Amino acid sequence: MSETLIKARGLSVGFKIGSGFFGKSILKAVDNVDIDIDKGSFFGLVGESGSGKTTLGRALLKAVPITGGSAHYTDGEVDYDLTTLAGPELKDYRKRAQLIFQDPYAALSPRMTVRDIIAEPLEVMGLTKTREETDARVREIAAKCRLNLEHLRRFPHAFSGGQRQRISIARALVSGPKFVVADESVAALDVSIQADVLNLLKELQRDLKITFLFISHDLSVVAHTCDHLAVMYLGRLVESAPTREVFKAPRHPYTRALFSAIPSLDPDDRGTAQKLEGEIPSPTNQPPGCKFHTRCPFAVDICKRVEPKLEHPGDGHEVACHRWRELADTLVA
Repeated sequence: MSETLIKARGLSVGFKIGSGFFGKSILKAVDNVDIDIDKGSFFGLVGESGSGKTTLGRALLKAVPITGGSAHYTDGEVDYDLTTLAGPELKDYRKRAQLIFQDPYAALSPRMTVRDIIAEPLEVMGLTKTREETDARVREIAAKCRLNLEHLRRFPHAFSGGQRQRISIARALVSGPKFVVADESVAALDVSIQADVLNLLKELQRDLKITFLFISHDLSVVAHTCDHLAVMYLGRLVESAPTREVFKAPRHPYTRALFSAIPSLDPDDRGTAQKLEGEIPSPTNQPPGCKFHTRCPFAVDICKRVEPKLEHPGDGHEVACHRWRELADTLVA
């Protein structure tokens, strides 16, 4: 049995917005999410823009306030309740949980050398006592991220997008974290460079025993890297399973629609894409019942009235859909 590093139950993140006579409304960015991330896994999180992927990742990093439910981080040395984490324990958690940003151009200070960029977490967190110790750790992690000594003397403007992202990865890993959130970390890169960075992340995962939460909207990228896949829609998890199982037999209509949108390499293949009508609803004005019913071609009356719970039909699969059993044959990829 795998050990669980991150465990969340009913996790919610809401933001107060607006003002005036009618008071403030609540934007539910993440709503009642249950999620288990096993140690050493490469956990994928997908969904359209506005589905709450980034907010969930930041909540698990304690970068945004958790407004409901529970979330725990347990790595064998510590057991932290992320809903109440503060003070020295929060400072310690920063060493254990890190973030790789999406944009490698905006994430690096143009006024700092690569050496200083990578060394900054060590100095801020007080993980090294001397400059020699800091330099040794920087060189060690730089080598693992395929950066040489000459690279450490330069400034970010001298590098390509792929090289900058390797610098960002080195900065995130220099403190020795056990949990890393990679938020669309290859989305801004060319396809050939994406493959190189993804292979690097998989290599680092194996060598350093890191657990990754990999946030993406690109299912082909997720298929290449992730062991487990969770699908989000409007702040809710609608399906979760081992990646092979999801690709083999998606059980939620939204997951099927995402898969059907993957372009084929065959120019003569016209495909049978399932077109989703309309836009994702506003998080401040969510529809009743199933959040997906306004765009789902299979929606019936119960979908409009009752919100489906996340069921566990077996094979590690979880799905939140009233009709998944009767639609099983229809939704097989």
